Amino acid sequence: MEYKVLFTVFITVFIAELGDKTQLATLLFAADKEVSKLTVFAGASLALVVAAGIGVLAGSTMAQYINEKYLHTIAGAGFIGIGLWMLVKA
Repeated sequence: MEYKVLFTVFITVFIAELGDKTQLATLLFAADKEVSKLTVFAGASLALVVAAGIGVLAGSTMAQYINEKYLHTIAGAGFIGIGLWMLVKA
C-alpha cells in the first residue's frame, strides 16, 4: 500500500467533506432522537464508500483515454468554475 497516497487522499477528501451538504444532512439525520446513531453512521459511510468507488472507477476509465495532465487541468478548471458559480449565486 502506498501510504503517502493514502494519507494525501484521506486529508484531501476529509477537508473537502467538512461542513459540506453531505455532512450537514448526516448531522440532521443524527439529530433525530428516534433514530439509531449507528444506523445513520452506517448509511452515511456506505453512501460515501459507494460514491468514492464510482469516482475511482470513473477516474481509472477516463485515464485510459485522456492524458493525466489534461485530467488534472479539466478537474482544476471544474473546481474554479464551481467556485465562481457559487460566488455569483451568493
